[in-house]
Amino acid sequence: MLELAGSAVEGLRTAFAAAGYTVYGVAARIGEQANGALARNETAPAYRRTASGDPLDTMIRLFLLQREVPESAVNKAFPGIDLVALGIVELSGGEVRATLDIRPFAEDGREWWVVADLTPGLDGRREPMRSDYVLGIAPASLSLIQLTVPIKAERALDIGTGCGVQSLHLADRVNQLTATDVNPRALQLARATAALNHVELDIRDGSLYEPVRGERFDLIVSNPPYVISPPGGDLTYRETGFTGDAVVEQLVRQAPEHLTDSGWCQLLANWTCVRGEDWKDRIAAWTADRSAWAVQREQLDPSEYVELWLRDAGLHGTPQYTSRYDEWMRYLDEQDVEAIGMGWITLHNVAGSLDAEPWPYEIERPIGPHVLHRFERVEGLPADLTGLHLRVADDVIQETTGQPGAEDPATIVLRRQRGMRRAEQVDTVLAGFVGACDGDLNTGQILAALADLMDRPVVDVLSDYLPQVRRLLIEGFLDY
Repeated sequence: MLELAGSAVEGLRTAFAAAGYTVYGVAARIGEQANGALARNETAPAYRRTASGDPLDTMIRLFLLQREVPESAVNKAFPGIDLVALGIVELSGGEVRATLDIRPFAEDGREWWVVADLTPGLDGRREPMRSDYVLGIAPASLSLIQLTVPIKAERALDIGTGCGVQSLHLADRVNQLTATDVNPRALQLARATAALNHVELDIRDGSLYEPVRGERFDLIVSNPPYVISPPGGDLTYRETGFTGDAVVEQLVRQAPEHLTDSGWCQLLANWTCVRGEDWKDRIAAWTADRSAWAVQREQLDPSEYVELWLRDAGLHGTPQYTSRYDEWMRYLDEQDVEAIGMGWITLHNVAGSLDAEPWPYEIERPIGPHVLHRFERVEGLPADLTGLHLRVADDVIQETTGQPGAEDPATIVLRRQRGMRRAEQVDTVLAGFVGACDGDLNTGQILAALADLMDRPVVDVLSDYLPQVRRLLIEGFLDY
């Protein structure tokens, strides 16, 4: 049983710091090429760069490469610390092998170490994953970190905490942190992560909101086990006993009961796209009368979805692959699932409605500041925009296309370089309006001048273009 406390914590922290076992220290030691290979689960290049036997090389080989290292090298790297007794490594014949993954993590100028189960599938190996496997730092967890709105909060809740990486990210700006999980092993490793990084974390056992019944939080984040799979899936970190996308539905539906006024709930999600039903309407039923934004980053057909998660489980090429594939497809077909959406949902606990959209394109990271800014615009813009003095956002560029020598362009596109990096096709009138937004004249005056140039009634121009101006404001093309 892993228990990190007292002198063991301080000994590990001191050893890691002394060796330079940080994100930047590891990157500098193994180099760009080996770092790239390691991101693809290939360890050979990094192994060649870690032959000196000093403490940093030992830590990289032990935890990141999952290689055996001599007991003497481990004793040198971790003086006075019994890693075997702590449950971090095992010893056999004078050689030491890691039983847990402890790796550096950096974000917003902070350095941490995260405790999780060993990364599976290094160097093409097929290894069965234990049912209570605890995932470490992964693309999904990083996506949620990048999505989280940058607010300071009194209380925050991390549902399905896993190894505890979300709580690390929140620690500097939240006074009271609570983390929950149904997996006892995840709770154990999250405690170790928190202890190793001197983070105070209230860790509780239980499903969804059960451990915090009657409590309210300013911020709720969750990277839940959202994989939509048939009963019998035995990987706790990604699958539940819930039918279809019910785990995501309950997280969203019940969030307002556990949020303070104007509190935030943000989660990564998969949702079913049911035949004859608009996926946006499905999520709108969950968010009800709360202000919310759902972004579908990807949509897969059932076969693509099944193949993705079978590979993730390491079943590709195994005897059970075909039978599990067939079972999964039948399960989705029985629920009339024609596709599965993958993305994120943000709910702000104020009155409003859902804005849902597909957006598979490249975005700025972190996106959290833009999410906060967009909600402020959606909820705070006045009903009458005519009195606003607007300016074009600094990151907006205009692109035009057309036949050489033509008097007017065939298309005009306004493109943002930040946030969602949107592109909006506009006509010459709206392009002229945006070009005139230098803070001098107000919106009504600019549109009236354009109406005069076009010899059109002002009321018609206002009716046609104010909704488009509102959209450009919401999406950050214009500031006020």
